[in-house]
Amino acid sequence: MAALWEDVFSNEELLEEISTVAVDKALLMGVIMRTKENPNSSDVVSFAPITLLPSPVPRTLFEQAQSVQEDFNLLVDRISQNPSFLEQVLSSTMKVDDFIKRLFQIYRLVVAEGLAQSVFLGINRSDYMFDGREDGTTALKQIEINTIAASFGGLTSRTPAVHQHVLKMLGLTNEARNILPNNPSCGIARGIAKAWELYASEKYVKSRFIAVCDVHCAVCVLLQKLKLRNIRVIRRRLKDVFEGGSLDADKRLYDWEARLLMERSKAVKCPDVATQLVGTKKVQQELSRPRTLEKFLPDEPEAVARIRQTFTGLYTLDMGTEGDKTVEIALANPEQFVLKPQREGGGNNIYGEEIKQVLEKVKHGLERTSYILMDKIKPQPVKNCLLRAAGQTRLSQCISELGVFGVYVRHGDEMVLNERVGHLLRTKAIEHEDGGVAAGVAVLDNPYLV
Repeated sequence: MAALWEDVFSNEELLEEISTVAVDKALLMGVIMRTKENPNSSDVVSFAPITLLPSPVPRTLFEQAQSVQEDFNLLVDRISQNPSFLEQVLSSTMKVDDFIKRLFQIYRLVVAEGLAQSVFLGINRSDYMFDGREDGTTALKQIEINTIAASFGGLTSRTPAVHQHVLKMLGLTNEARNILPNNPSCGIARGIAKAWELYASEKYVKSRFIAVCDVHCAVCVLLQKLKLRNIRVIRRRLKDVFEGGSLDADKRLYDWEARLLMERSKAVKCPDVATQLVGTKKVQQELSRPRTLEKFLPDEPEAVARIRQTFTGLYTLDMGTEGDKTVEIALANPEQFVLKPQREGGGNNIYGEEIKQVLEKVKHGLERTSYILMDKIKPQPVKNCLLRAAGQTRLSQCISELGVFGVYVRHGDEMVLNERVGHLLRTKAIEHEDGGVAAGVAVLDNPYLV
């Protein structure tokens, strides 16, 4: 895998020339983002960071990630309907993590009142790396499942055209044909449309996405490709909803509002608060315990096996003997693990010697229960060129992270839609331990199956 595109990478003059081609094509295709300097202005945009060429991905592992996504969709939905499990699993975390505590308080309240919502839309993304084994083989291992931070479905729908164009300009026409078609926007829009149809609401779809350029791709598909031109799409921040939101007597939501108001409404939230709680690292860790998956998928032994195969080592830091043992192994070999707080998205994890520093401070107190410990996945680096605005073209040793998008819609007790709808490949230089595209670390990419 490491030798892919070596003829291109060894020619510095060609690299500079073809980098300009890639950037121009990205801009033409709308692979763009607002800038950090002007984050609230669409008048100033740049191309979204992207690799010069697609990165190699093992075909068997890519297909494995695809095959398990609908299983994860079903699992997430079923856990979201089990308040006792969520309370049991998150009870220790809530004592020290105010964010999780506040989410759960809202969840507990709306469950006690009786859920007004009857249509549930899930848009999630399960993220993986390719773990290198001592025998030279690789294995697909899940990093996390994002139930709220499942972004870039829009931009990644437009990146295949960039790499196809670059490869054609290099005279690699056959290789260009091997770039996979990918359009998560279409599947995401299909899920939104189905949820709207079942909700039978006023003709509005309401979004609180921040990545404006990214979500606009799904909106375009929703309005144009699906031909649902009678749906008006608006955006509101939580602050806007808090200041202007209200419910009518029938609990229909006419504008966005603070989270409690939203959860009390009949509106289709994506995610609803229960599904957001399912995305916590503590739930991920508990699912790795023996016989836990079987509780939620009792009639799906093959799905259980597919899901479990993607798990890496996950360890509790709850108070007690088991958590004490986790602290010991982490302090003894911190380079073998990742310390994770209960947040989705990149930039929050703790590595190496910093693990020791954190655990030494919290090992005897409840604060340690706000984390879980996970085996560190160790992918084999490959060479690529990472393109960023105003950045110098240079080669880097890189690792990639594969995400698979899933969409589901449940109406009452009936799952009416359950699909995998596309993928996302993000690549970063090996000197960065953590961080995604929005954090300025990783860049968008396309898989080249090998």
